[in-house]
Amino acid sequence: MQITQSLHTAILVTDLERSEHFYGKVLGLSKIDRTLKYPGAWYQIGNYQIHLIVASTVPTDNPNEKWGRNPHIAFSVADLDAAKQELVNQNYPFQASASGRAALFTQDPDGNIIELSQQ
Repeated sequence: MQITQSLHTAILVTDLERSEHFYGKVLGLSKIDRTLKYPGAWYQIGNYQIHLIVASTVPTDNPNEKWGRNPHIAFSVADLDAAKQELVNQNYPFQASASGRAALFTQDPDGNIIELSQQ
């Protein structure tokens, strides 16, 4: 087997409108049309997609105090300071990377951890 590309990540969410605000407005991802017959939203990042899928509950088990040591999705950002300011403006929690590199971690409304890294 030779994996050649990552196509998408599916993220469970409990409130689609609230999650669309986070992924579309706070993170600034581009929403795309979707053809599936269940509630959700799709976002495009280059050749990669994020699929939000509505669920009644979202199992989040983030036992580590440092969010980067828990399961997470990582996005590259052009300006980490601007990303940090947007999280502050929108009242989303965040942590600086424990490694000291130019990265921070936040959580979406359901507690899914998102890494934002300037490369």
